[in-house]
Amino acid sequence: MSITIREKESGTTLAEAEEGPGVEKFEGNWYFDPSSVKGDVLKVTERTYTCPIKGTCNWVDYVGPDGRTVKDVAWVYPKVKPGHEKIQGRYGFYAGRRGSTIEGK
Repeated sequence: MSITIREKESGTTLAEAEEGPGVEKFEGNWYFDPSSVKGDVLKVTERTYTCPIKGTCNWVDYVGPDGRTVKDVAWVYPKVKPGHEKIQGRYGFYAGRRGSTIEGK
């Protein structure tokens, strides 16, 4: 099954992969391998969030071709706490409809 995450307003694809090694659901969210995300419209920021269980992630913004920016459409854990290695370096997206993203199959 193919999983696609789009920016809600423009419909721009942010990430797309077949469920399996390139993308998996973890704790209710989709985590995509970096090769499955659209790096030309996603920018990893210096803004962080610290999860007491997984570690500290960097927020990722959408930057459209028209310059419109949508904050916090995804996140990346560059380094994780033990037991969460499978999400390290992957782009996390909220599953379903949430804020600025929408999931499609």
